[in-house]
Amino acid sequence: MLEPMHNLTDEHRRTMAGIGPIWGQAMQKHRDMTAAIYAPLIAASPKDGVTVTRDFAYGPHPRQTLDVFRPAKPSGGAAGAPVVLFVHGGAFLRGAKYAPAEGVYDNVLTWFARQGYLGINMEYRLAPESPYPGGAEDVAGAVNWITAHAAEHGGNPQQIWIVGHSAGATHICTYANDPAVAVKPGPEVKGLVLISGRLRIDALPENPNAKGVRAYFGEDESLYDERSPVTHAHLCKLPVMIAIGQYENPLLDIYGAEFFWRVANARRRAPRFVRMRRHNHTSMAFHFNTGEEILGQEILGFFRDGE
Repeated sequence: MLEPMHNLTDEHRRTMAGIGPIWGQAMQKHRDMTAAIYAPLIAASPKDGVTVTRDFAYGPHPRQTLDVFRPAKPSGGAAGAPVVLFVHGGAFLRGAKYAPAEGVYDNVLTWFARQGYLGINMEYRLAPESPYPGGAEDVAGAVNWITAHAAEHGGNPQQIWIVGHSAGATHICTYANDPAVAVKPGPEVKGLVLISGRLRIDALPENPNAKGVRAYFGEDESLYDERSPVTHAHLCKLPVMIAIGQYENPLLDIYGAEFFWRVANARRRAPRFVRMRRHNHTSMAFHFNTGEEILGQEILGFFRDGE
């Protein structure tokens, strides 16, 4: 197997190794440093064989839009390409499906389209305008759009995999498992991939994104446990894969492990779990389609096996 970050220069690997252990002390600074390393790689990454069509509306709000990444060589045969829906992060307050200066998160869906999947990159409403469970409801809206329109783009509307990063992982977990969300996945949704997700809700002093938590989940901290994805992990009926970085935002790695344990305890068998050495919270999403495929291949194996 290839070593993680083999695609980086020695200097860049040293930079990433230096900021890793102190990631949580200055997350925005370290995020910007990570972006500066990966943006040129994303810009130079292969994009052949992928057609991108932007800004389909799946709801009335300006942010309820999605982009479609159509593969030139789809897998799936006559039934159409299986679909990957990606949900970006942003601490519930910010984020977009595409940041032109950095090339994210086009890189994620481009990589999946190059593997033969129909990629869907969604944007969603943000807090405080859209509090809990608005993000999860938007995921449901995007899934409804896919079931109605995937076939028009060469996709199979009965084969949908949902991947979320950071707050996006929170939203897809809430959509799938939280009883507070009325619309639940149908049989067309085949599984969830949770990358660096906030799976327990807290506004602890250790949490640099506590402001976003309060804006989305409310000021009443007595509700946080009830609204935490880990609380409803035992209700998860879908195949699920959890991925964390070695250097996460404070406590997110612990919460990922907690979600893993709760699912495993409920099912009496362990779901797929990946801890990415040398990676931080940001590089977990930025490294797709830049030459390192360790996490991507793990996800494809999960898609194939359902475990």
